[in-house]
Amino acid sequence: MTERIVNPSQLQMARIAGVLYLTIIISGIFAEFFVRQSLIVAGDAATTAENIMASAGLFRMGIAGDLIMIMSDVALALIFYILLKPVSNTLALLAAFFRLAQATTLGINLLNLFFVLQLLNGADYLAALDTEQVHALVLLLLNAHSTGYAIGLVFFGFSIMILGYLIFRSGYIPRILGILLVPASLGYLVDSFAHVLLPNYTDYAAVFTMVVFTPAFIAELALALWLLLKGVNVQRTQLLYGNAA
Repeated sequence: MTERIVNPSQLQMARIAGVLYLTIIISGIFAEFFVRQSLIVAGDAATTAENIMASAGLFRMGIAGDLIMIMSDVALALIFYILLKPVSNTLALLAAFFRLAQATTLGINLLNLFFVLQLLNGADYLAALDTEQVHALVLLLLNAHSTGYAIGLVFFGFSIMILGYLIFRSGYIPRILGILLVPASLGYLVDSFAHVLLPNYTDYAAVFTMVVFTPAFIAELALALWLLLKGVNVQRTQLLYGNAA
């Protein structure tokens, strides 16, 4: 009776994980690429500020997309821990901690975007600043948000590296999905450290974006779709849970 309860639960959680992962991918792409990259003009504070003021609703929707992504990440950290702790409780917990560290960093980092809105809302207490100063502060905060995002992705890179190893070892999720997560994790780490270490990172930003986005999109979308459509190998999870017990 216990086994009949555990296995469907694992399958259901795998499919919930797939839904959450797709939510993360869609909301993250929307916020970063559709919203921010369409409004922010690198090195041009005045145009960036004008774009945001003209599309304040879209900018706020981008923040909402980030919040949805972060909340989904917190829930996914727990589900992945439950799904993969039979492989290694310690590593599954470590992957969850790294993912939660990323969510915390990105959540705090959103304050930079709220501060941008406050600077551009024309409040009376901002009268001490002239227009150029306000625009310069807006661009500074947006650059700070970009750096904070890169720092958060360091934690995420380590999280999915461990996740890839656990999937590879699990036997109840295809090993190829675990293998694909390794170059994705390395892409996140290379881009994040380049963002921090290279003073002229913006000159190579497009290259680094492709280094990160292509393998990450393929690996994470494949994992999300597999979990949603196929779930996990119920018989294999039963064996591992039986061994863990």
